Amino acid sequence: MSSQNIESIKTIFESRLTTLEHLLNSAQTHFNGSESFLQERIAADMLPLGTQVAFTCNQPRNFALWCDGKPMDNLDPEVPSLVLAYEHITNTKGLLSDIDTEDEKLSKTTRIDLGPELYIEMSGSEYVNDFLMPNFYFHMVTAYDILRMAGVPIGKRDYMMHLVPFLKQG
Repeated sequence: MSSQNIESIKTIFESRLTTLEHLLNSAQTHFNGSESFLQERIAADMLPLGTQVAFTCNQPRNFALWCDGKPMDNLDPEVPSLVLAYEHITNTKGLLSDIDTEDEKLSKTTRIDLGPELYIEMSGSEYVNDFLMPNFYFHMVTAYDILRMAGVPIGKRDYMMHLVPFLKQG
């Protein structure tokens, strides 16, 4: 990301959260309103779709909190209903829209607490590029894969919705 700034990061998170909403809408339609797909998982030792939604939201959520000088605050990983899944996405978008910080924050060293007596220190840009974005895409792709495995008729076009404004014919 050569022209990385706070606004461009917000845009990436917001557009991909819209994609996550679309994927959930597709699943809701496919399963005729049943929410049991939220418990689907790729493998027995992996977390279910509902948790993947929460973990996907945690990354932009914690970005917004970090921008505001607040500590990380992850969502409850139990997401038993679509209402809660959509609420997590909506609330996360709200946090992103409220960000009011300067781009200089990306160059400052930040400490990220990961647990008792465990932390990392890195620049804001490294925090975004090496921590938040990889985790964000990991959980979003896992959610997508779970839905594909469960038979939801989605494809790359559904996952890459953010490219629609760039489509041209001719």
